[in-house]
Amino acid sequence: MATATSKKRKVTASKAPQALKPIVDKQKNENNVDNKRMRSVRSSGKEKLTSYIKPMLATLHDKPFDDDKWIFEIKWDGYRAIAEASKQGAVKLYSRNGLSFLKLYPKIADAISSIKEDVVFDGEIVVFNEDNKPDFQKLQQYDMHRSLPILYYVFDCLSYQGKSIKHLPLIERKKIAQSIIPKGSIIRYSDHVEGEGNSFFEHVLKMNLEGMIAKRADGTYLEGKRSKDWLKIKNHNTQEAIIAGYTAPRGSRTLIGALVLAIKAGGKLKYVGHTGTGFTTDILKELYKKLQPLKRLKSPFDYKIPVNGQVTWVEPELVCAIKFSEITEDGILRHPVYQGLRIDKSADETTSIDAPIHVENSIKDNTAKKNQKQKSETIKINGHELTITNKQKVYWPSEKITKGDVINYYNSIHKYILPYLKDRPESLRRNPNGIKDEGFFQKDAGDSIPNWIKTSAIEAESAHKMVDYIICNDLATLLYLNNLGCIELNPWNSRLNKLDHPDYMVLDLDPSEENTFDQVIETAQVVHDILEKAGAQSYCKTSGASGLHIYIPLHAAYTYEEIRAFAEIIARLTEEKLPKTTTVERALNKRNGKLYLDYLQNKKGQTLAAVYSVRPKPGAIVSTPLLWKEVKPGLHPSQFHIFNIQERLQTHGDLFASVLKDKINVKKCLKNLGI
Repeated sequence: MATATSKKRKVTASKAPQALKPIVDKQKNENNVDNKRMRSVRSSGKEKLTSYIKPMLATLHDKPFDDDKWIFEIKWDGYRAIAEASKQGAVKLYSRNGLSFLKLYPKIADAISSIKEDVVFDGEIVVFNEDNKPDFQKLQQYDMHRSLPILYYVFDCLSYQGKSIKHLPLIERKKIAQSIIPKGSIIRYSDHVEGEGNSFFEHVLKMNLEGMIAKRADGTYLEGKRSKDWLKIKNHNTQEAIIAGYTAPRGSRTLIGALVLAIKAGGKLKYVGHTGTGFTTDILKELYKKLQPLKRLKSPFDYKIPVNGQVTWVEPELVCAIKFSEITEDGILRHPVYQGLRIDKSADETTSIDAPIHVENSIKDNTAKKNQKQKSETIKINGHELTITNKQKVYWPSEKITKGDVINYYNSIHKYILPYLKDRPESLRRNPNGIKDEGFFQKDAGDSIPNWIKTSAIEAESAHKMVDYIICNDLATLLYLNNLGCIELNPWNSRLNKLDHPDYMVLDLDPSEENTFDQVIETAQVVHDILEKAGAQSYCKTSGASGLHIYIPLHAAYTYEEIRAFAEIIARLTEEKLPKTTTVERALNKRNGKLYLDYLQNKKGQTLAAVYSVRPKPGAIVSTPLLWKEVKPGLHPSQFHIFNIQERLQTHGDLFASVLKDKINVKKCLKNLGI
């Protein structure tokens, strides 16, 4: 067989490879399957195959690299699957441990049956969510998400025309696979780039994908073996864990509070933490049902483990996928989030933590964490005991500002910020490792929070699931959030008693990298003039980053839909006056370097940094209310930080107080604007 050649492809910002731009074909003809043929495919499937190919496995690697002898692919967030097709139409589709996928994913099976070749593929079954991103949880719960696109990405070919080709170089096997895959099918070729792993990984990070796989271009296929010819470099920290039990639910949660997680080490169970987040109502019901036959009286651990409340122990058989932020020195997963059951893996396979090392300075950071003294103190506040940990941890390396400085700041200004947090669901943005770490968002409070923390169960409209939001009504809760690593506070625009009616309208003036801050100021002045003409009171604050926020008080008199329409009118009037520098275009690639007039912040569940909130930006900048006369050239958000806000409050008091008191009449405002 002739050697396949391919021209070296470079990854650029303007033209990423096909693999980084998965085009999800949502045409009806791909979702409508011939029922007769589908029935024949389904009937041929078995729960567990007696004879199957075990796939080649990748070894974890710490960072990306460039090498002309290697190719780089996306690490898909799905189920690894071997597909076998034949000229007669017989099909096999199964997991790495031989579990048949024919009945679970009939659309994929049907697409494979259309390939009239004797061929064996290796690939990944992937479901794309509403944001067009691979979503393992939606795949694992595919019965509930049949309308979402499901694809089979092929990255290798093991046999062709009835003959094994595992001995051929990878680049040749991929060329053969690409030539066989039907065009327009839900079977897709998993593309790659050659040589340039660092640039490829940068794009993986920007698109927030799971990671990438590096493979030797001339490597052979080693069936059933973990090889250093294939390397996985992770973006997200993920781990398979055994479910050893579950705690009783609290608050509005039903059936399960948190899962007790374990791995197998030396043939025995090792506790690695517990998770109470990542569940929908349907997932809880299904998981609870699967755990009931596995219940046991005694703990499966041979030592006492730390749990918060009563535990129902189960036989350690089910394996789940977990995302987490980091691993503690004693091997516990921090901030674990449930992703779904791994039906393709057994408990015996979870023998160690697949410890990831993040790409930027992580080895140095992990060493620093080990050497850092773990100090804590317990304080009593609002009648509750609160343990504050690692106050000496440096959050801003350049400025040497610590976690303790953040806690001290919020403690000093709590009387000013709490009115803007009270009775509002909090979307937690957590940066437990400081501003150099991207951090993560958390909405669900989970089961490990203290009993005195107030929460409220609210249905998340986008995900159709109940989320237990934390409500920050007092200093104890505020400092608890700060201790979690919440440098920034992000409350809803509406309160619990009127969740569909915001207390204020917001215009977020979001500049591009090409805008100057003087252009942001000019835009704010134009918005102010329009609102003045409308007869609407307005209040301005720095975003604490690169923009400005303009608030219009409503006193919960209008719905989100009504006020978003009004905000759009103000934004479009502003764009008419400043067409060269502003836009209402939401898509980044269509803004052409203009300042974005974001009126879409006026939606239930959307959040912005609260007034007086610190931002995880250089200088420990604070989102600060302004007098309109201060909104003029020379102003910059960096002028306001955690070390001078107290002095400003003593001089001006709370300049934002009227936002919670005043209200405008939208009908009169529209009339004043001639609309």
